[in-house]
Amino acid sequence: MRLAGPLTFAIAVFLSLASLAQSQEKPLLEIVNSFSDVRDFAQTEEIVAELGATGDPAVVPVLRALSEGDLHVRKSDNQVFIVSGRGKTLMIMDPLSGEMVGEEAKRALSKIRVNNGLRRLIRDTIGGLALASPDPAARLRAARTLIANPDASSLPAIEAALEKEADADVADGMMRARAAAILVSDRPDAEKSEAITAVAEIGTQDALSLLLGFRGQAEGDLREQVDRAIARVERVQSYWSMAQNVWYGLSLGSVLLLAAIGLAITFGVMGVINMAHGEMVMIGAYVTFVVQEVIRLNAPWLFDWSLAMALPLAFLVAGAVGYALERGVIRFLYGRPLETLLATWGVSLILQQAVRTIFGPTNREVGSPSWMSGAFEIGQLTITWNRLYIVLFALAVFALLLFVLNRTSFGLQMRAVTQNRRMAAAMGIRTPRVDAMTFALGSGVAGLAGVALSQIDNVSPNLGQGYIIDSFMVVVFGGVGNLWGTFVGALTLGIANKFLEPYAGAVLGKIFVLVFIILFIQKRPRGLFALKGRAAEA
Repeated sequence: MRLAGPLTFAIAVFLSLASLAQSQEKPLLEIVNSFSDVRDFAQTEEIVAELGATGDPAVVPVLRALSEGDLHVRKSDNQVFIVSGRGKTLMIMDPLSGEMVGEEAKRALSKIRVNNGLRRLIRDTIGGLALASPDPAARLRAARTLIANPDASSLPAIEAALEKEADADVADGMMRARAAAILVSDRPDAEKSEAITAVAEIGTQDALSLLLGFRGQAEGDLREQVDRAIARVERVQSYWSMAQNVWYGLSLGSVLLLAAIGLAITFGVMGVINMAHGEMVMIGAYVTFVVQEVIRLNAPWLFDWSLAMALPLAFLVAGAVGYALERGVIRFLYGRPLETLLATWGVSLILQQAVRTIFGPTNREVGSPSWMSGAFEIGQLTITWNRLYIVLFALAVFALLLFVLNRTSFGLQMRAVTQNRRMAAAMGIRTPRVDAMTFALGSGVAGLAGVALSQIDNVSPNLGQGYIIDSFMVVVFGGVGNLWGTFVGALTLGIANKFLEPYAGAVLGKIFVLVFIILFIQKRPRGLFALKGRAAEA
């Protein structure tokens, strides 16, 4: 059963003789209601082709509803409606205007059934209608759809639309769609040779699949040409794959930077191995959850601002917990690294159990604002908005910390204590206060990291455990207490992980990175960027 032939002919007639076609058309509603008389898929195919021949975009919702199983016939009067909802009663809508008509019992309606062949026909019909759309963006999307799903029978419609196309970008897309369709057609070898070149210029995975499919039937010079084209597309694909891995690595590196930068501050100034740092990240994520729950219950229209509200709260709550931890536990254990490690590990277990008691052990849902949803493409590089915003947020936090350390009196005191604690105390700096505020700052930054991580990871009591080891690796690799070292270390390890994962897997890739760091610190025990000062050199 040929599905696309009648459609292509009808669309071509519409594109070339629109006024004549419109003058002879039946009313749209009459065509739509003829679905009530179908007895088999062949009749449904004829009606779909007839709707496509009208060239009217008003039929697109009807066709989509038919494809998705939402087009029903009311048994009492054989009227066709689009339905929505579940249960014994369904909402019915006018198929052309989309206006709500009322409700109808499910048993009073009969669904118009389709198969996969009809779904392909409907997809092509909608694509053909889009080729005649007044919106250039819609025409370009239609051309790209035809590139991804080439069909020889669509050639007349594409060529008819191409003759009328005035937009250069859309015309280029239609030319490529035409080339893709030619490769699966019985056109002469000369046209197929030109089509091979045009398809190779697309350079996408769809183009590669099309060329590989055509290769089996190509002979002689065409076979050699398609082999060269395949090699060219594979080379382009490898470059884009490398660029995608770099982006994934930068995205992972920004997450590691957010998780590690607070640890770098406390570790550098105080020399404390804080095993509860991951729980500060967890606290920030749960603050985000609480803020969103309050907004959902009391002011749902403010949901898009939920992350902006959560950021200062997460910083303050995590910072306050960190300040209490330093004043209540850590200050009694300075100079005793093993006891400090064990104490902070015990605190991490307490915090995890407290969160389990309050919020439960299961994952909590944290939604994404509308401006962080979706993705966009640069060439063949796919970038999601949430990852992009996290990268920009990590850079902003890093820049803000650099300003605090280099342009404020608190930062000057912190650097003085880092370089030589005894000399700083002799100059009148209250080192215990600097320690407490530094620990609060590092914990607060971890809370900010939790807000960001809530958008890409599960919010659970174990959230911080997944980042604490990686954070320590970043700090040791970059250089203890050095922000620039943490920055370079996080991005380097992030990119290295993403390039290793396709070959070694996620777990083995991390093991390779760990082995590399162990070997690296044998040569440079103080990391990439070693601290300077009498204490650092001692």
